[in-house]
This record gives sequence, structure tokens and C-alpha cells, in this order.
Amino acid sequence: MISNESELAAILPQLRSVDRVAIDTEADSLHCYFEKLCLVQMSFNGSDHLIDPLAGFDLSPLAAALAGKEIVLQGADFDLRLLRRSFNFDADRVFDTVIAARLLGIKAFSLAALIERYFGVTLVKGSQKANWAQRPLPKAMADYAINDTHYLLPLADYLEEELRAKDRHEWFQQSCERALAQASVERVRDEEEAWRISGAGTLPPRAAAVLRALWYWRDQEAQAVDRPSFHILQNHLLLQAAQSFDAGQTPEFRHLSPRRRRVFMDAAQHALLLPQAEWPKRLRRVGMRTTQEMERAAENLRKRRDTRAEELGIEASFIAPRATLESIAADETRTSTLLVPWQRELLQL
Repeated sequence: MISNESELAAILPQLRSVDRVAIDTEADSLHCYFEKLCLVQMSFNGSDHLIDPLAGFDLSPLAAALAGKEIVLQGADFDLRLLRRSFNFDADRVFDTVIAARLLGIKAFSLAALIERYFGVTLVKGSQKANWAQRPLPKAMADYAINDTHYLLPLADYLEEELRAKDRHEWFQQSCERALAQASVERVRDEEEAWRISGAGTLPPRAAAVLRALWYWRDQEAQAVDRPSFHILQNHLLLQAAQSFDAGQTPEFRHLSPRRRRVFMDAAQHALLLPQAEWPKRLRRVGMRTTQEMERAAENLRKRRDTRAEELGIEASFIAPRATLESIAADETRTSTLLVPWQRELLQL
């Protein structure tokens, strides 16, 4: 475990000498509100390393050493976003083994499945939902983490060789470039709609107003103690509470502290007193009205896609999901933004 500047500095010369690095991350999102990077796993030049961001040392030298290298990941989006937020690292090139496997028509493309397929090794499961912020890190968790990158570089070599053999390497590069671009787009939570949890759409308007108030109460409480929202009150209990208040009943949640329950009650009572004009409006899905011509166009695209998918042995949805086909049928000018060149070529667009 690398946990200080000097230990990091010791591996940087070796890191700078290579062009391709396997990386994975572990975060603590099941045990805290503010997701934080807890571990960085790296494999390169025949060696595996665990880096401890929680030790509080400067990781900018690591970001500088990784600049310009091809980063090999298993499903790039989450890791790339976490690395950017945590120590301002933006990858220039990525090799996503999930994209490679799907382009080769491999249906079981989880890391464990790919490692068993190519190396005959069965990985031990069990640490996905563990608390990665605990220190010292148990040996079983450290071993699990190391395995996330230990096989990635030779796996990338195998996948790349097969992609070239099938003349799909250029397709792969296009898809990785798209994945990199999508990961660079910052996701912003819609504060006006975040409270609409599953089941909210079935509530009458006043109950929905109560649910909205209770959701924001819960969110503030979770932030204050840096715990996931479900640790404060689970979604189904929020829905039950909103329905109870709307029916003139008071829900009893005995596990809430006196202070927390008081704020909970205040939030609900404030929502109950809102004028009808301030109740949330039901969501209406606004979109272009489907015409018979659009339906025919979408169906033609689907048939074309399915034919090519069968010929190539690729999942049809990987060439283009149904929603994408429908969007293109409605507005063909969106084709270039929704599909990369190889997908457009297969669909003759």
C-alpha cells in the first residue's frame, strides 16, 4: 500500500517508462453521502500497486506521470469521473475492455467472466460492497482489489489481437473515444426533479408536496452526517410517510432522534400548508408525436441493425439501442451525435 509521497515517488520512474497502464478505483458510496476515492489500483511493467488516497498525500505527481498514457479499464466511465474529481486527472487515451469484449460478440463481459475465459482463473467474490474506507485494509480486500487490475494488461493484449483479426480495431478506437468524451461531461443533479423517487408519480398532488419536503429533509440530514440517504430513511418509508401525512395520520419512526423527528415533522407540516398552486405538477413526457412514417423508419433501422448484428455476432443493442433508432427516425440530423462512424456505417446512415 503506497501511503506517502516518498513511496509514490519510488514507483514514478518505472511508471513514466511505460505507455499502457491498467487502473481501477474503489470508492465509498455505500457508507457516506459524499462519495470519496478510497483506493487506486494500478498494474504496469509486471507489477501491481495499491495507492491510498485517504492517507492525505499529494497525488498530483501521479496525475502528471499518467498524462499521455493509454489507460486500460474495465468499464471506463465511473473510474474516469472519480479520478478527475479526486485528483484532477483526465485521461488522453483509454482502452475499455468492456467495449472490446462486446465488439467481439462476447456476451459474458464482466471482469470475472473475461478472466476465467482467457486465463482459466476464477476470482473470489465478496468485496464489491465492502467499506473501502476502513484502515488497515484487510488482506482479503487488498487481494480482491489487486485482481481488478492484475490481469487487465494481458487481457487487453488478447482482446486487441482479436479485434485486429476481425478488422474491428478501428471501431473499437472510435467507441473508446466516444466513451472518453462522454465521461468528460459533468453530470449535474436536477434539484427540481431529484425527489421524484420510484412511486412518486402515483401520489396525489398534496402527498407529492409532502414527499418533496421529506426528501429534501432527508438529503440535508444525510449531508450533515456524511451518510447515504437510505441510512436516514429508506425510499419506501418516505412514500409511506407522505401518504400518511396526506391522510391526516402521523407516521411513527421510533428510530429517529428527537431532534431529527422534530425537523421531519416541521418539514411535513410546512408542505401540508402549501397552497395548491405550489404543489408539484405531474410530469408530462413531452416529445415529438410519432407518425406512421417515423414508425416505419424506426422499424427499417431495427431490421437493418438486427441483420448486421446477426452477421457479425454482436449484440444488436450495442450497435444501436432501440431508443437511439427511434430518435434518429424522428430526427435524422441527430445521427452523428448519437452514433459513432462504425455504427452509422453498419446502419447505412
